[in-house]
Amino acid sequence: MPPTHISVLGGGLTGLSSAFHLSRRYPSAKITLLEKSPRLGGWVHSERVDVNDGHGHTARILLERGPRTLRPNGKSTLELVNLLNLQQSLITIPNSAEAARTRFLHIPGTKGLTALPSSALSAFASPLGRRLARAVAFEPFKRPHKGSSIHDLEDDNLENFLAVRLGPELARLVGSALVHGIYAADSRQLSVRAAFPSLWDAARRGNGSIARGMMKASSEPADKFKEDYELGGVLELMQGVSVYSFRDGMVALTSAMESALRRSPNVEVVKNDGAVMLDKNTRDATITVHSQLGTQTTSSHVVSAMPLSQLKSLLQRSSLPMPPHLDANPLSSVTVVNLIFPPTIDPIHPAGFGYLIPRDANGRVEVLGTVFDSCSLGAQDEYPSHTSPRFTKMTMMIRSAASSPPTTLERVLKHLENHLQRQTPLPVPVFFRANTMHECIPTPTVGHTCRTEEMKRVVREEWGGRLEVVGAGVGGVSVADCIEQGRHAGRGWL
Repeated sequence: MPPTHISVLGGGLTGLSSAFHLSRRYPSAKITLLEKSPRLGGWVHSERVDVNDGHGHTARILLERGPRTLRPNGKSTLELVNLLNLQQSLITIPNSAEAARTRFLHIPGTKGLTALPSSALSAFASPLGRRLARAVAFEPFKRPHKGSSIHDLEDDNLENFLAVRLGPELARLVGSALVHGIYAADSRQLSVRAAFPSLWDAARRGNGSIARGMMKASSEPADKFKEDYELGGVLELMQGVSVYSFRDGMVALTSAMESALRRSPNVEVVKNDGAVMLDKNTRDATITVHSQLGTQTTSSHVVSAMPLSQLKSLLQRSSLPMPPHLDANPLSSVTVVNLIFPPTIDPIHPAGFGYLIPRDANGRVEVLGTVFDSCSLGAQDEYPSHTSPRFTKMTMMIRSAASSPPTTLERVLKHLENHLQRQTPLPVPVFFRANTMHECIPTPTVGHTCRTEEMKRVVREEWGGRLEVVGAGVGGVSVADCIEQGRHAGRGWL
């Protein structure tokens, strides 16, 4: 039976995408989007701030608290760019730009930044690059699973997965830095199968070797995962592009989805009133959604796009058995520090995208990394004229915990001085703001894929296939992952 009334719980990226695609797939069904906060978009948060250096130089600078750039390999996101007519808002960073070619590490215990190799030739320009090149060259000849096969393993943590192939030191330096930049988490906990499925699949194809697996074609039919995306001419706009964003920041994407939903005659958007309980009606298998303000909505189908911990709290009040594993994965909290420096003669930092910081040898980390926003997204900023001196915007990410020291300007500048090792002191910023994003990124720990399959099976059986669970804690934390999950929500209800 096709849906007649679908409730979407949660107005973050996945919830917005779910409501948008469901409204197109089921134009005769009513779609109700419930969000407990006063705004939609979840962790996406863009804003412009006016700055003045006190010497007559002014600007309006675009800042991000959440995700800031997108990769063009996420076709579900490119599809939204086309469907929402965002082509004129695009800002693209070509592969030839310094922000695309140059990325750094700050290795604890060393001074300054170490450039990561961007090509085979550049790998020999630094000691780290040479170590990486040697490890990669010998990786196909290693036997990472002595006495067993990778096919006997259901999963592994990323650090161990890399350590048996590249060595423990490189696994710590490269693996932990990579995970800090995406998950703000510990690479010794992260599931490689869930977080980096292409690496896991390559190792399985290569009988343990990533390099051999990448050279070996997948045995899956070429069109098994083929999707028909409505891309228009957007794919052509992404030729030679490393990353992209929007002139008004990432909020342009979420605002465009919200506007499209409000224009749709079969969609109702409700803010400041989230779901607090679900009831399955035994008579007709419909689901009653109880809201914070006391509203009861009878729905033929429900999509939960809320964090899994919130879904667990909601389902605890239901009479049905609790699905397993809803609180199996930890959540990372991050303090996002936005900095704007006044125009200077000498650049504040080297040209590049930014730097990540691996865990030190004792397992400690405070600062996760820093993005050189002006290098990649300077086109978002507004100046009185094209000859106006440019301000420099940067974003530092700091791991947040109950024991973390206060994030003060003095402490942040001390970190930057240590990381950048400038010849001259840093100028005083004209803007400083620290926002802590509590429990914003779920960490898929080892076994996540199997746990998720079991959770979905129980939900399907107990709720008769009328409740679907999606979101960052289920199918991936990237913007593209969240949008793709929303795109697939409710496909089986036809």
